[in-house]
Amino acid sequence: MKGAGGTQGGTGQFFMGLAMMCGGFYLLFNAIQVSSSFGLGYGLYRVNAFGQGMSITTGMVMLPFIIGIVMVFFDAKSKLAWLLSLGSLTALIVGVISSIQFHFKSMSAFELIVILVLAFGGLGLFLRSLKDAPTSDIQAK
Repeated sequence: MKGAGGTQGGTGQFFMGLAMMCGGFYLLFNAIQVSSSFGLGYGLYRVNAFGQGMSITTGMVMLPFIIGIVMVFFDAKSKLAWLLSLGSLTALIVGVISSIQFHFKSMSAFELIVILVLAFGGLGLFLRSLKDAPTSDIQAK
């Protein structure tokens, strides 16, 4: 009889590992706080021009985006218009992603250890269930 992943045996390990992994990763992701400092005055990129440190803000990236959009609607075949629009949009997306900060909520060491054992112990059990069980275990059943 075929088990988990088309291999011999491991069905019980598969479901036990899956349950542990789901519970552990749920608790792990629930313990992470996500915040962002993105805004129109937020410095996206730091440029060292002419010996002076200068910060490019999100408002400065919006200006070429707006100009590019106007140019696209005026002449959709203009490569410069598409370059401005897509380049500015890419810079904004990268800026938003780079401004995201992750923090762990306050928890005891015991809670963290339980979460990590559930998540990664379950992952190990889940992956072990996908390989063939030894033939002696299958014949004993």
